[in-house]
Amino acid sequence: MSQPGPDDEPTEPHGSLRPTSARALTTCAVVGLVLGWGIHPLMVRVGGSAPLVSWSQALALVLVALIMSFLAWHTWQTVQVRGERLEPHQAVNRLVLARACALGGTLVGAGYVGYAVSWLGDDSQYADRWILRALVAAVAGAVVALASLALERACRTDGGRPQA
Repeated sequence: MSQPGPDDEPTEPHGSLRPTSARALTTCAVVGLVLGWGIHPLMVRVGGSAPLVSWSQALALVLVALIMSFLAWHTWQTVQVRGERLEPHQAVNRLVLARACALGGTLVGAGYVGYAVSWLGDDSQYADRWILRALVAAVAGAVVALASLALERACRTDGGRPQA
């Protein structure tokens, strides 16, 4: 039997996580648009009235957008600017949160756009009110998605490769 050499050492597995794909984001956007657009006429036929969009719904999304933006900025400062490492569980938690919020923000933002579009041409006295609120919520959903993608990018490291 031969002695194991230095090249025969078992290497530690290196996993990789790909960024959220454009295909997944596009799918969420299309599904959100269709659901948002279809909910208005469906609810009118089934229940007699369309669902209402309140300011609290839009402001809740604004709050999530602010939280995700702060977390992305803080993580960028920690990992990319100061070069510090996150604890493994922190990195995984932030990546999972970023991916979920990117997909969810895209779905919800597009859903509100579809809902706003469904009110165009409606002669209801409340149509302008629902369109405005839905568009504010849609912008907040888009900011959630963008901040989440920024958080995902901020978590990137060199993968433990030695730097030259």
